[in-house]
Amino acid sequence: MTAPELSVIIVNYNVREFLRQALRSIQQAVSDIPAEIIVVDNASVDGSADMVRKDFPEVRLIENRQNVGFGRANNQAIALAQGKVLAFVNPDTVVQEDTFSVLLRFLKEHPEAGMVGCKILNPDGSLQLACRRSFPTPWVAFTKLVGLSRLFPRSRLFGRYNLTFLDPDQTAPVDAISGSFMMIRREVLERAGSFDERFFMYGEDLDLCYRVRKAGWEIYYVPETQIVHYKGASSSKAGLDTLLLFYRAMLQFVRKHFRGRYRFLPQWFLYVGIATRGTLSFFHRFFLRLRMPLIDLFFLQVALALALLLRFGSLIHWRSYLLVTAIYSTIWLLNFYFFDLYEHRKFSGSHAASAVLAGLVINSTITYFAKEFAFSRLVVLLQGGLNLLFIPGWRILVRWLALHSPGSFFERLKRRYFRKRAILVGSASSLAGLYRKIQAQADDTVEVVGLVSTAGKPEQIESGGSLPVLQSADRLPAAIRELDANEVIFSSSSLSYGTILSWISELSPSGVDFKIASDQFDVIIGSGSVEYLGELSLVDVEYRLAHARYRALKRGLDLSLAVIGLLAVIPLWFLLHLLGYRLRRGEVFWPASGTAETGNEKWNRKNVWLMTKKERLPQFWLEKSPLLLQVLSGSLSMVGVPVAFRKEELNPAFRGIRMKPGLVPFADVDRGRPREEQAAQRAAILYMKRYSPWLDLEILAKHLLKR
Repeated sequence: MTAPELSVIIVNYNVREFLRQALRSIQQAVSDIPAEIIVVDNASVDGSADMVRKDFPEVRLIENRQNVGFGRANNQAIALAQGKVLAFVNPDTVVQEDTFSVLLRFLKEHPEAGMVGCKILNPDGSLQLACRRSFPTPWVAFTKLVGLSRLFPRSRLFGRYNLTFLDPDQTAPVDAISGSFMMIRREVLERAGSFDERFFMYGEDLDLCYRVRKAGWEIYYVPETQIVHYKGASSSKAGLDTLLLFYRAMLQFVRKHFRGRYRFLPQWFLYVGIATRGTLSFFHRFFLRLRMPLIDLFFLQVALALALLLRFGSLIHWRSYLLVTAIYSTIWLLNFYFFDLYEHRKFSGSHAASAVLAGLVINSTITYFAKEFAFSRLVVLLQGGLNLLFIPGWRILVRWLALHSPGSFFERLKRRYFRKRAILVGSASSLAGLYRKIQAQADDTVEVVGLVSTAGKPEQIESGGSLPVLQSADRLPAAIRELDANEVIFSSSSLSYGTILSWISELSPSGVDFKIASDQFDVIIGSGSVEYLGELSLVDVEYRLAHARYRALKRGLDLSLAVIGLLAVIPLWFLLHLLGYRLRRGEVFWPASGTAETGNEKWNRKNVWLMTKKERLPQFWLEKSPLLLQVLSGSLSMVGVPVAFRKEELNPAFRGIRMKPGLVPFADVDRGRPREEQAAQRAAILYMKRYSPWLDLEILAKHLLKR
């Protein structure tokens, strides 16, 4: 079989429908060209690989178990490609029928051309500026960073970064073209080298172009044909994190190729750009997390102003209440946090009302014990009553508007907060039945967006249709992010409750809600509500360690005990030092959080500090006391899954429980008894459900007394 003339390589990550469209357009464009198509999927969780396998069986598919980056994924395909010319194409593009033929002809007619790119359009038809670029020399980088290239795009002096002074319909040699579409001769690639895998995202295309030019070949921008790059429209609105990655890649490029040529200047400019973008990104994320507390704070101040007007008829005393309202508002906001209004119950009117009443009781009590804050108890009561109207009221209003009002904003709000986007987890056979029952419900409040099969092939889940199907629960955290899910439903008929609770413990910081689908009421976890799907029940999982307030309390207790413990034992370390003991690096092991379904290793390990003699494992508590440093850093807890200093000492009963390792085990379970695995799982369920700092203190006290 003769080698193909063209190899089209696509690296895909979670853009299934874009990829489908791209492959269709590419197949039409290469219908008269001896060509092969290779898709490298970087551990997508949206079913991209399954779609390629099913709808495009002739495409060569490489499936990565993790996102290895753009450059490394391309290199995987290059190793398999047979074409004389290689085309690197983004999955979110659509090519014209003549794109490849025009560019192949150009390469034949211009032997000096080693690489070519075409005109790239945004979805609105505008030119995507990145399709032709200059290398970021100090001056070019400076004009880009300070915005001169945008202010004076037609200037040859300031517009060099994207060559905006050139006619977009004119063929021209350029420094670099866009990695979203580039074609290169195989001989050129072999001479210049493949993609530099140190560039994870951005910069790898610029680096390749630089090496091609350095090897003596020309790079051409050829506008005789064009493609549409769908993500290009968002480049002008790119997220701050994406922009930060862009500038980091630019700095990496300069360090690699310009070190020694321009000395300090280019790196200084780029450091300023990265620092600026990083600062903006930090404040952007900070204010996003604070937006709901800030809305509540606004209504607390409105309530105070109205209370002062009702009590005094004017705001003349507002200034004297500044300190008072700062303290009272802080107490109310803390109550809102501890009543879960900023994590799982953002728009719950009942939880908001309960939090207001709890805050009112505390603030009213303060007026009796702190006379300096007792300016007017009536104002406190009036403000509390108004808070009871405003704080639940604005949440109820937003909920009603989202559910009943037209418009894209309210539709996004509804989709994000008020319509469940669920991922189902279980065996293939149990998921099929569960999916059918959810789909059969009269209301449309739950949308299944993905399936995680812990046992069975995706083909067995016929009801899933085109839904993404993951074969490993280890990819569930990524699936929640990529599919924008806000609910996870576990099938108890195919998963143990220990496994379910372990995953809930792992995923609780993501802010999603959890339910357990059960055919029988053999266990009810927590006090949540129950929904019925025919004979099937969905139990709303409620347990304390799923909530930020209890995780914060546990972390606070760990920090306090670690500081106290270190202050007590550090003087004793000096005595041990005189006896020949030294702080040495060692290892601790604990049972892996994976289960038989995930196929993980049987243990995890971590390097730690220990106070021991050479080649001796710690025997008594003072030798183990440096582990308090790990508690201080957050990698260990005071109470958690038991750790050991030898793999052989691990208790297999605790395997599969996703909980932070601890200096003291949360439960005493005999080692080596198979039936004790269920005891460990039941203990984990009770611990996570009933957690309080007092429970940790009780466990620690019992452990010390026992020893």
